[in-house]
Amino acid sequence: VQLVESGGGMVQAGGSLRLSCAASGSTAGIRAMGWYRQAPGKQRDLVAQITTDGSTNYADSVKGRFTVSRDNAKNTMYLQMNSLKPEDTAVYSCHALLLGVYDYWGQGTLVTVSS
Repeated sequence: VQLVESGGGMVQAGGSLRLSCAASGSTAGIRAMGWYRQAPGKQRDLVAQITTDGSTNYADSVKGRFTVSRDNAKNTMYLQMNSLKPEDTAVYSCHALLLGVYDYWGQGTLVTVSS
């Protein structure tokens, strides 16, 4: 499975961005996909996750502001980020769980929110 993110960039606080993660390869075995982020000097944390049946899970810090979605026909996952805050600044990485066992990661995309 190959994962390619896009959509990162710089935005002012209060603004919005939409990230995309396009999956290719053995995508039929993907059970869940998610977005993680890692700020400088911090550990990588889960931001949002979506399963094949559409169930979602969010970090408390982004609930009500971020929305994860998935287009199974396009093998693409999205993260709509609204009301962005400077503390949302991080490298955002796409993750896919294949057959419930194998982890795949994208290369990451930088999101910078200025105050």
